[in-house]
Amino acid sequence: MIDGMEIGQQALISIISHLLFIGLTFWALQALHFDKLLSANRIFQARLLYIILTIAIGSSVSNFFLDYLHWSRQLQYFFK
Repeated sequence: MIDGMEIGQQALISIISHLLFIGLTFWALQALHFDKLLSANRIFQARLLYIILTIAIGSSVSNFFLDYLHWSRQLQYFFK
């Protein structure tokens, strides 16, 4: 059974993981030159797209990482 402390720890790990991977994604996407692909008069839209892409990719990678962590913790039940 999961107690309140464990739920709080999982929440903290999830928040940190999402922020970490969103930050890493933001850093990695700076290597691409999106300005060459977008219209010159659409600066706000380009920045919004950049933020949305960063959040979408970072969250997906974080969810993969958290799922993998969760599944690896559950492997102990396979061997009982």
